[in-house]
Parts: sequence; structure tokens; C-alpha cells
Amino acid sequence: MEFLEYSFKHQEFIWPLKIFIAIFLTAIASLIFKKILIKGFKLGRKKKKNKYLEAKYARSIIKAASIFIWAIGTSITIDISNEYSNFDFSGISEYIRKLSAIFVFSWLGWRFIKIHENQLFQEKNNNKIDITTASAVIKLIKASLIITVILVTLQTVGIGISGILAFGGVGGIAIGFAAKDLLANFFGAMMIYMDRPFIVGDWIRSPDKEIEGTVEQIGWRLTHIRTFDKRMLYVPNSVFSSIAIENPSRMTHRRINEIIGLRYDDVTKIDKILNEIKEMLINHKEIDEKQTLMVNLDKFDDYSVNFFIYTFTHTTNWIKFHQIKQDILLKISKIIIHNKAEIAFPTSLINIEDEVKISNK
Repeated sequence: MEFLEYSFKHQEFIWPLKIFIAIFLTAIASLIFKKILIKGFKLGRKKKKNKYLEAKYARSIIKAASIFIWAIGTSITIDISNEYSNFDFSGISEYIRKLSAIFVFSWLGWRFIKIHENQLFQEKNNNKIDITTASAVIKLIKASLIITVILVTLQTVGIGISGILAFGGVGGIAIGFAAKDLLANFFGAMMIYMDRPFIVGDWIRSPDKEIEGTVEQIGWRLTHIRTFDKRMLYVPNSVFSSIAIENPSRMTHRRINEIIGLRYDDVTKIDKILNEIKEMLINHKEIDEKQTLMVNLDKFDDYSVNFFIYTFTHTTNWIKFHQIKQDILLKISKIIIHNKAEIAFPTSLINIEDEVKISNK
């Protein structure tokens, strides 16, 4: 009691005591609020299906609340110090309260975006999720959040944003000329997101450029393509506005188109061979008989009588397609052998009898 009476009589002991009480109460408030939030999230967890998102939300909100409480406690401490100081700290405490509120809400928004982004890419195998479109939306939301936070912060600290916006309108023209390639790539990315000629995971190739591989990422400036020899190819997005793009990933079937030659000695057997091959293809479980299916004589070549097969498989899988193609070619060879015919190869015929007669003369 004597210490408190002495303290109140001597002002130099009052403000440290008030500061200590303010810090102590701030710590207590932060602890109590944290306990209340933890208990609240535990009670609500039974009603939630997605525990992963709930846990991430809970940690973010608790951390944001703790930061905000300590920021308010700091501003109160500064106000107390201002009463017993020769310096005016009132402006600082006001800025701390405003900026801390901006920081907490912007940080919380960023955390929510990151939580959903991580969750999205963990579920990228889900066919209902379009990773390309979702990635574009997330990037736009992030950019909008950053721009909004910067403008609000500048306005809070007393910097007028009207001048900045006016400068942006005039300076935007000069920046546009200086960064025309960057802007072309940006709008190229926007066209990819809107027209969707390909998405992440697609196999693409261009007949105009040496571009072929699997799309791994579509950025605002570059598209990352993994070539089939496992090298990374970086293509500026503006390139895709001036070239043709083929997207084999969206094929519905794979085509078998083969030409096979028989000997001229087997020309009388061709009709039967072609009928058996066509029947085999119609009955093959991996061939789509609803698509074009042709087995016809093609032409009389220099050393063979050629016929072609033209058909489509159900599968689009590259490995399985070649297994099916191998099976069909082997069955065709068996049909040819069964009919006592042979596949032709380049040969030369020398008439010995005529050469002997010429030499005797």
C-alpha cells in the first residue's frame, strides 16, 4: 500500500505501472479469446464434413485474432506513454490500429485463398475440377487483393490515390509501349483461359512450330511444356495467338492406317484374304465398328499388289493402342499364311533361258 501511495504521489511510477497493466490485460485477453475460439471450433467440428479446411480456417482466424489484439494493446500502451511523454505519439497509435486492421484482414484473406488453392491441387485428379480455370481465377483474386490492400494502405497513411490513379492513366500509355511484349503475353494467357484450346495436363503440338509435349503450367507470361524427352519448354503465351495448335489429348479414337503388299503370284487369293481380314476387324473387341472401317485393294505396285486397312480403336491410350495394333498385324499375317500367300518384298526376276540363247548365237 505504501508503494502504491508513493507511486500515485510520484507520477514517474504511474505510467510504467499502467503500461504493465495494459500489456498484462492484452496477454490475458489474447489467451481468453484464443481459448474461446478453440472451444468454438471444436464444438462445430462435429457438424463439419471437411475437417481439413476447418482446421486450416481455425488456425488462421486464431492467429489473426491474436495479432489484432496485440496490435490494439500496443496502441493503448502508446497512448498511455503519450500522457507522460514530451512527444506526441497519438498519431502513431491511430496508424497502428488502422494498419493492423488492414494487415489482419488482408493476411486472413490471403490465407483463405492459399488454403483453397492447396486443397484444389490436392484434388486435381477429380474430373469435376478444371485446374486451368481454377488457377486463373485464383491468380486474379490474388492480384485484386494485393492491389486493393496497397490502395487502402496508401489512403490510410494519407497518400491520395486519386493522383496515383491519374498518373496510372497517363503513364499506362508509356508503360504499354515499353512492355508491349509482356502485355501481349498477358492477353495471350487470358485468351488461353477463355478459349481453352488446351488445359494443364493436355498433350499438345503445333504443325507451325517445334512444339510438342504435355502442358504443366499456364502462367501469365509463359506456358510450361514438358517434351517427350523430359525437357522443359517455355513458350511465351503470345505465340499461341499466331500458330495452329493440335490437341491430341481430346481425340475420341486412335486410327490404324496400314498398307500391306502381297506377291503378284497371290493375286487370285486377295479377295478371300481381304474378306477374312475385314471379318476379323469387325469381330475384334478393341475395334470400333461404328467408325469408318475399310479393307480394300489399293494399287498394283512395282513388286506387289497393295491393300490397305483403315479403322479406329476404342482406346486413346498410346501404349494400349500399340498393343492392339500389334495384335491386329499379327492376325493379318496369320490370315495371309493360312491362305498360302506371302507378303511381298522387293525382288528381281532374271530370265536365264533368254540370256543363254543370246550367248549361243
